[in-house]
Amino acid sequence: MISLDDAARLATGIASLAIVLGLVRFLYVRKDLSRRSSRLALLLAGLVMAVGILSILVILDPAGSRLSWLQSIVRLAVSALTLCGAVVLWYNFDWLLKLPSPGHVASEQRRLTLELATVLQRYEMALRGSNVAIFSQDPDLRYTSVSKPLFGIPIDKVLGSSDRQLLGADQWPQVEALKRAALEASETRKGEVEVLEDGEPRWYDLHIEPLRDLSGNTVGLTGAAVDVTERKENERHLRLLMRELTHRSKNLLAVIQAMARQTARHAGTTDDFVEQFNARLQALARSHDLLVQESWHGASLGELVRSQLGHHLDRENSQVSIAGPDILLKPDAAQNLGLALHELSTNAAKYGALSVPSGHVDIAWKRRLAADGGGIELTWQEAGGPRVEEPNARGFGSLVIERNLSRTLDGNVSLDFAPDGVICHIQMSEQHLTANR
Repeated sequence: MISLDDAARLATGIASLAIVLGLVRFLYVRKDLSRRSSRLALLLAGLVMAVGILSILVILDPAGSRLSWLQSIVRLAVSALTLCGAVVLWYNFDWLLKLPSPGHVASEQRRLTLELATVLQRYEMALRGSNVAIFSQDPDLRYTSVSKPLFGIPIDKVLGSSDRQLLGADQWPQVEALKRAALEASETRKGEVEVLEDGEPRWYDLHIEPLRDLSGNTVGLTGAAVDVTERKENERHLRLLMRELTHRSKNLLAVIQAMARQTARHAGTTDDFVEQFNARLQALARSHDLLVQESWHGASLGELVRSQLGHHLDRENSQVSIAGPDILLKPDAAQNLGLALHELSTNAAKYGALSVPSGHVDIAWKRRLAADGGGIELTWQEAGGPRVEEPNARGFGSLVIERNLSRTLDGNVSLDFAPDGVICHIQMSEQHLTANR
């Protein structure tokens, strides 16, 4: 029958070996421990193992007759290990004292968790108010996280889905191809993609990077989708503006060339040409100023009249009266009507009602009924000036008013040299009008 001492020694030996195995397994799993911690654990394992072996040897040879030499070696090892343990303990005593207590570790963990939650909240708030969506995907390109709705799709529908499931058949291939290239090459990829949201095209700038674990293996993708639709629309609008600018510049040059030819044809001297041509260029520039103020959407008819006859309207006892509703003309109509008003006012100031103090000019316009074809009708009527006689030949002003204006406005233009004063009727079709501001 086994004695109580032998039973205690056997239990000590088995427990010691179990402790050694546990420490060895712990060190194998926790390869991230510092070298100092690993050495302390190995020293403890060696001491426990020596004690366990000694206990088993005593059971096998209680009298110490057969295995006395082995027991002596083991006792020597225990002594050496104990001595080393004492030295190592006091050598590392300060380091051991600085090890955090479980309570301190728990407190720091709560503090770091709170700080992390605060930073994450700020991060999400910043992203929520921006046009950037941050996401991650697994190797099968299923979304595992997303900071905000992506491609106009709610977060709950995005998570767990792939681009193939979320986007249309003509949209997902370009998105997936970019991500597959980043995943297979394990390198960063960038590109712009077009996606339909509620039937409207939107552009996204995708920045894709491989997602790696602690060992450096690629385990998925992480990326950012930046909504650049506004930038693309601005670029498209800029291209349209450049084409429009080129078109309008060519038209303007053609108008100036024609103006120069006709002015030269009817000018008697070089000084007359310079004076008349300069005045007409200024009239054209005034019309353009109004169009620029409205970003070339159109020009107000009332403001157009005031710009061409401002020097007559702004003075005391003005000889000009104007009346009419607020109407917006398209650019070409405003440009040509402005030139016609300039010619009428110039002729009136030289020969007509504005050349004498008693003269007066009434300018009125109104909308025409839809039954009559729509559009507008403008009347220029002079009175109180010198007696008017029909000119023997038509000058540049008459050509601008009667021929050019009727052709460009698709309407009827009549210039009547009545004895009591010049009367000009201008009818403009509806297609030369635009919506109000």
